[in-house]
Amino acid sequence: MGVADEVFYDPAKIAIMPMGFCYPGVAPSGGDAPPRPECAPLWHAPIRARLTAVRLTLLVGHYAQKAYLPKGRWTLTEAVRGLVDHPPDLLALPHPSWRVVGWLRRNPWFEAEVLPVLRARIADATLNPAPPATR
Repeated sequence: MGVADEVFYDPAKIAIMPMGFCYPGVAPSGGDAPPRPECAPLWHAPIRARLTAVRLTLLVGHYAQKAYLPKGRWTLTEAVRGLVDHPPDLLALPHPSWRVVGWLRRNPWFEAEVLPVLRARIADATLNPAPPATR
């Protein structure tokens, strides 16, 4: 993301909301199991309603993208490359796990094209916060 620790850990600037709010266990493949299906529908709307000054949402990984991008048949690569139509305040990213190493090697455009945009949009969102919403 290219931000200093004091920005990353400042709750007024960055919030992290997982698709699931508990450890889902181990999948047969040996990695983590998918997020529990009841978590996001139960928690996301109430939490997002309290986050009134969101400037940018990073959809990190396939599960977040499936939940927030328009429904349809598209791949992680299409979502990250911006080939899936989505609002400008959303940015799709691969999940930062060891499994993405091969994907990064096959898609060198990610580092050259997406990371600079990501860092610029994060800098804009954290340095120029939106005014609080009025209710």
